Amino acid sequence: MFKKIIITSFILGLINLPTIAKQDIGNKINEKEYPSPEKVLPQKPKDDTITIEGSVQKNVDMTLDKCLEIALGNNPQINAAFQDILASDSRIKQVWSNYFPQFSWQTGYTRIKQLQLSDVFGRNLTFNYYVLGQVTLQQMLYDFGITQNQATIRKLDYESYKATLTGTINTVIYQTKDAYYALLLALENQRVAQDTVKKFELFYDQAKAFYKIGMNPKVDVTIAEANLSNSKLQLIQADNQVNLAIAKLNNVMGVPFIDKYNVQERLDYVPVDITLNQAVDIAREARPELKVAELKVESAKQTVKLVKKSYFPTISIEAQYQRGGRSWNSNYGYNLGGYLNFPTINGMLIRNEIKEARYLYDKELANAVNTQNQIYLEIQNAFLTLNEKKSQIPVAILQVKQAKENYELSYGRYRVGEASPVELKDAQILYQEAQLAYYNTLYEYNSSKAALEQAIGKNLVNDSEVVELNNTKAQKK
Repeated sequence: MFKKIIITSFILGLINLPTIAKQDIGNKINEKEYPSPEKVLPQKPKDDTITIEGSVQKNVDMTLDKCLEIALGNNPQINAAFQDILASDSRIKQVWSNYFPQFSWQTGYTRIKQLQLSDVFGRNLTFNYYVLGQVTLQQMLYDFGITQNQATIRKLDYESYKATLTGTINTVIYQTKDAYYALLLALENQRVAQDTVKKFELFYDQAKAFYKIGMNPKVDVTIAEANLSNSKLQLIQADNQVNLAIAKLNNVMGVPFIDKYNVQERLDYVPVDITLNQAVDIAREARPELKVAELKVESAKQTVKLVKKSYFPTISIEAQYQRGGRSWNSNYGYNLGGYLNFPTINGMLIRNEIKEARYLYDKELANAVNTQNQIYLEIQNAFLTLNEKKSQIPVAILQVKQAKENYELSYGRYRVGEASPVELKDAQILYQEAQLAYYNTLYEYNSSKAALEQAIGKNLVNDSEVVELNNTKAQKK
């Protein structure tokens, strides 16, 4: 109804065009319909939220922190990494079981015919041997540190799995943030597409009004109608991108069938000031991959020690009690002894196993250096990309302001018949592209920030992390 009133008033005003002062043509802009350039910038909604379609009629308020909470509790990658830790802890206990006594029990029946004695005595000698029970208890006393080395290697693996879990959590956090920011970008693009449809509807209504009073030809109406159809097609595509972004975010969180939720945030700019050296210092303390590399080096070192002990014997005791004989309970027997058990030695095999362990140790040293280099490269890429996107934001804001002012002037000129449809269309498309470029820059900035946080292994919400790092350095000095 509001649009019809504006168009009707405009058509009535055209009848009295000679009475309009020339200096006012194209200068008056309806501020309600076309707000000031500052209002085009994204602002956080006060009460309204964006409702995302879901599977059931239940709404859940959703923020980035809520998404991270859901992801940390439901992402299967984290659960898999946690199960690796539990399995590794069980392997440690398996190694220590070498110091626990071994118990066995056996019962059976044996029928024996002595071939040689039967030939000597000239008759068939057959014996029945019954075992009611044979109980054996064996205890290893000392193996010269073999079990100790094996347990140390398992403990290092356990710590490595713990660090891997931290790395998996960092990756899931980054994936969740990136998917959430992609959803916010899709929602912003959807809003721009909706706004574009409204503007082309006004363009179309205006063109029809001009055509009805004979000011413009039919081709202007056709052009406006084609532009409106194209904008509606773009809106359909934008709606689909929102649905795809929702599906990706839900999958990253590990809840693909989550109830529908209300997105309560919009893309914004939160500055983070950090130097490259500060980022590297944080990564040395927080990046789990560095710890994993160090643990692998130590594990390879322990493996070298373990292989060198292949020549060592084990000291053990054994006790055995038997019940049986010619009948199930006719007799009993026992034995008790201590043993020094030497392994079967293949000198060439053991010597080459030691060489292999040393080469693998050198390999892990090289891998550790390579891991450090790769992490430093990741930090550099994320840091430089973040600074690039940070520098692009003011330029993108200026482009939006300029494009909106250009559109407002073009539309004002078109309403009084001094601008062509092509000029208005170009101004509208330029304004639309400027908005999309601005929101895309905001998304890339936030995504780069998340990538830097993953590269250093910690979240950087504000400058507190940098301040804390500087205080720690000062205390060490």
